[in-house]
Amino acid sequence: MSSSSFSVTPLRVDWEKGKVWYIDQRRIPFEEVWVETHDAETTYRAIKDMVLRGAPLIGVAGALGVYLQAKRLMERSVSLEEMRNNLSSSVELLKKARPTAVNLTWALSQVREVLEGAHTSEELLRLLREKAQEIINYERDVCVRMAEIGSELLLRIKPDLKRVSTHCNTGALATTGPGTALGVIRWLAKKRDILVWVDETRPYLQGARLTSWELLKEGIEHKVIADSVAPYLMSKGLVDAVLVGADRIARNGDTANKIGTYSLAVAAHRHGIPFIVVAPFSSIDFSLRSGEDIPIEERSEDEVHYVRGVRITPEGAKAYNPAFDVTPAELITYIVTERGAFKPKELEAHATSLKR
Repeated sequence: MSSSSFSVTPLRVDWEKGKVWYIDQRRIPFEEVWVETHDAETTYRAIKDMVLRGAPLIGVAGALGVYLQAKRLMERSVSLEEMRNNLSSSVELLKKARPTAVNLTWALSQVREVLEGAHTSEELLRLLREKAQEIINYERDVCVRMAEIGSELLLRIKPDLKRVSTHCNTGALATTGPGTALGVIRWLAKKRDILVWVDETRPYLQGARLTSWELLKEGIEHKVIADSVAPYLMSKGLVDAVLVGADRIARNGDTANKIGTYSLAVAAHRHGIPFIVVAPFSSIDFSLRSGEDIPIEERSEDEVHYVRGVRITPEGAKAYNPAFDVTPAELITYIVTERGAFKPKELEAHATSLKR
């Protein structure tokens, strides 16, 4: 059984110095190195280069990046108008860092509102700090609430639940709290002994490197598996539920998540296994009709060709590397948010009332 707390944090903030450090998730589990950011550009690079990842944490980093940029501008004593113009450009830059995760756009839209509300440069800096802290607190608090809602839901629909499967990394490294899907797993592990099947999550190996690392720190029993093993385990009755996160959810319930999620959902549907998406309400993009409208980031071929600097494909071979796929709503059993657990079809039916 795990403890009631979680022992992983992905960032450290020094508001007065105007610096944020992120644990370099590219180097886990082999070493724990912290990368400093101090303005919008260094924050953009940290997001783009995968120093940090996870939709909620990306949103937090976006808000912090604008604050850091404002802190630098204050040191140069620029006018309020110059500050607003520069920060508006910073918002647009940061938006481009990871296009699929809606949390980044959501956080930056709140930051943009702050830019228009201040009357002095000093007030603007203060408001940006308050907004960034608000988003940090929000992501932490909703993770705790989702963990409670998701664990209660699963124990209700699967009272004998003992084995769960998950994909990518949806834990504390991806958020400012205990995690989304992994947060639910943490809460389940407090109530009973469970086994977690951890998909390695090719090509970036977020499951093998990051989720296993977190679960080891929490003392939660797990086994890392190749992605293609999960459907086999389902066919043998060795999976009671599948829990995944989300980077963007369309209003009809179609869900974009780390590449490989769709195939898990197909297999779970085939074997009658609950497939649960856990994501903050901010991950729902009510402006999108369906998953067809979700932009899918395509990353460098090198992430497929190389593992820790060692090439695993023949020289001259080509690769295709979409970072995400879209799982159709009909394959999803529930979408768990901090506002409750919904059947996918309920999102569209209540789109107006559910909007924040």
